[in-house]
Amino acid sequence: MKQAGFFDVEERLARLSGLGDQLEAFSRTVDFEVFRPDLEKVLAYSDGSKGGRPPFDPVLMFKILVIQTLNNLSDERTEYLINDRLSFMRFLGLGLSDRVPDAKTVWLFRERLTQAGAIDGLFNRFDATLRNAGYLPMSGQILDATLVAAPKQRNTNAEKADLREGRIPEDWQDKPSKLSHKDRHARWTLKFTKAKLQDDGTMPSSDLAIPFFGYKSHVSIDRKYRFIRKWKTTHAAASDGARLREGLLDKTNTASSVWADTAYRSKANEDFMEKQGFVSKVHRKKPHLKPMPRHIQKSNAGKSVIRSRVEHVFADQKSQTGLFVRTVGISRATMRIGLANIVYNMRRFLFLQRISTTA
Repeated sequence: MKQAGFFDVEERLARLSGLGDQLEAFSRTVDFEVFRPDLEKVLAYSDGSKGGRPPFDPVLMFKILVIQTLNNLSDERTEYLINDRLSFMRFLGLGLSDRVPDAKTVWLFRERLTQAGAIDGLFNRFDATLRNAGYLPMSGQILDATLVAAPKQRNTNAEKADLREGRIPEDWQDKPSKLSHKDRHARWTLKFTKAKLQDDGTMPSSDLAIPFFGYKSHVSIDRKYRFIRKWKTTHAAASDGARLREGLLDKTNTASSVWADTAYRSKANEDFMEKQGFVSKVHRKKPHLKPMPRHIQKSNAGKSVIRSRVEHVFADQKSQTGLFVRTVGISRATMRIGLANIVYNMRRFLFLQRISTTA
């Protein structure tokens, strides 16, 4: 087997480009340098005057988090694949002889960003990039939420009761190792799915209720371009509707209409939107023990055509990038979901730029 030469590597990279390397498209379209000021401010690396091995470039490390999010990789798998894949190396600007961050370094970098609460600033930085490129929030906004699974916890009923009350179970307090592996913020909830027609042709009297453990991702997208503009992370049992009044509405949108499903229909929300200058297009609920009036049913159907666009966002995140929380605690879950939202906006940006070029 002959020794691989420089031109052999170049030829392989050219072939990867011809096959449609998504990361190469990211490099061409997204200016990752815009994240540098936020990253350097949060990380506050020393000037190196005290010696020691210099830290990896913060933009390179952030691009590693993008790779992780795109491919739903663990830290260990990320380290392996960066060493293994030419496309990853090219995206990161690494050569075959360059030092590659190990799994622990990746974890520490993400942890520092998490503890500093940097994800909001990074998200807003890329949102500013979208606006500068002409993608302003337009035509109103659509709100919705989706459940994001996390590793299930095996707790006793007493431990669950303590966690619901915000207390640390007594048996965990003197066991720091156990405590570090227990997620005290994720919650169980019931996920309702539409009942399906049975084999005998009958329809069950009620929908299916499936237990679910994890977190909930709340987003607001603009109707025109379908970018995520506002977002929030909560435990899975949190109410969808109450989040509307907690910063999910984007006042910079050029239109005032707000679409959402019936979970967001409440007097408090309607009053809030009216005071803030928004026009409610939220679905109306079916009257209790009464048939849905024909005009309301028709109105809801028209709203569903628009509101369904937010479902495409969640479908993309779960099918294309495998959105899942594998960490412990809501701070890390927020970091994970925030990265997923940034990467979704990047992928959407690539798509819109591509169709505008070919139009």
